[in-house]
Amino acid sequence: MPDPTPTPASADKPGPAPTPASAEERGPLRAVAGAPPSAGRRLLRWARRGAAAVISLCALAGAVRLVVPATAGPDGEPPGVRRQLAFLRSALDAGAAGQAQALFPEGYFFLHVLYGLSWVELAQRDGTTRPEALRESRWALRRLDAPPGREPFSPDLDPPHGVFYRGWTNWLRGGVLALQPDDARDPAELRRFTEDSAALGRAFDRSRSPFLEAYPGQSWPVDSTVAVASLRLHDTLRPPRYAATVDRWLRGTRERLDPRTGLIPHRAEPGTGEPAEVARGSSQSLIQRFLADIDPAFSAGQYLRFRDRYVVTPLGLGPAVREYPRGMDGPGDVDSGPLPLGVSLSATAVTLGAAQVRGDAPLAAALASYGELAGLPIGTPWTKRYAFGLLPVGDAFLAWSKTARPWVSRPDGPPPASVTWWWRAPLLLLLAVIGTAPWAPALWRRRRGGAPAGPAPG
Repeated sequence: MPDPTPTPASADKPGPAPTPASAEERGPLRAVAGAPPSAGRRLLRWARRGAAAVISLCALAGAVRLVVPATAGPDGEPPGVRRQLAFLRSALDAGAAGQAQALFPEGYFFLHVLYGLSWVELAQRDGTTRPEALRESRWALRRLDAPPGREPFSPDLDPPHGVFYRGWTNWLRGGVLALQPDDARDPAELRRFTEDSAALGRAFDRSRSPFLEAYPGQSWPVDSTVAVASLRLHDTLRPPRYAATVDRWLRGTRERLDPRTGLIPHRAEPGTGEPAEVARGSSQSLIQRFLADIDPAFSAGQYLRFRDRYVVTPLGLGPAVREYPRGMDGPGDVDSGPLPLGVSLSATAVTLGAAQVRGDAPLAAALASYGELAGLPIGTPWTKRYAFGLLPVGDAFLAWSKTARPWVSRPDGPPPASVTWWWRAPLLLLLAVIGTAPWAPALWRRRRGGAPAGPAPG
């Protein structure tokens, strides 16, 4: 039966075809979809590309710093050290020593003594720098002999002002004398060196402990190690006099090693010299440098113990030095600084010098190259500084470490290598990832037929 519902005639007829949009109607759409980007978007795109380029260049610079040698062995001039010394002198003239003194008790002293010692070490490598080295190291000595240099140290100790002050200044003064011809040494400097050496020798001979006091009631074996090294230096510059004193010190030291590590302890009981604190990286890095000039044979075994227990590769990204031995953690202090992952940055920098003195060229080179990356150096044609120059005493330790060489005794031979060139591989891979990451999304889009290459949009 037919459907009685009437059907409009228009329902079965096709409607008129849609009328194409006119050019005027299409214009606004075309302007939105096909017009070039605005000036703001173009500026943003170029800003992204610029930032990506900066990141890539920084990564490339880091890779170059890892690969280019940063040391020069015992005889060449380490790259950049002279510019570091120029920065340090300007910082000292601007009052950096007083600022360092506010950070730790020997800040003023260390900044001056390391500046002077670095000049001595540099002149031992390059004789043409001797006039300048003598002028600058003598200037540092005068500053150390002035009241601000002596003020933290008690004149009532034996020797007066303590073993820290006497030992380091005697070592520097001996270095100044070593730069002068035997028959033309300054009489006043020679007399002072002789007198201070005698004061140290008497103090060691009178003491039951091999470790003299640096402050009243406080004894750190590292300070006595520096002082004994200065007596060994005396016996190379002057008629030998302190061989028995040095031998007695070595016997007493061997009897008082830290039982946990077999190394010279970080702190000792005043009067007896018995170990009071486990060996720590901040003092061991210094001890190993000076012990090599006192007794190369004893030093060889001590150095290997230290290297095995304290030199590590945190996160597999490069050599560094722990403040406490493997398997032990402890607090940081003014000597060690902060201890990220148990690592002391100061001990790491100073171990570079100990490795050079011991002939451990692979480790010295690795520590120096790692410092060129992690130390954030900033260089100009005239100066070079690390960590933006915020802590000049750190620059002083690093300059002194890079110029390190034996003064009295050459090691019998280099120790077995503990690092190879390939320690750089993880860091180079990381830098490659950092350098290419900003470009990766744009390259992926281009490969899929998208936008032209450039850094990822923000």
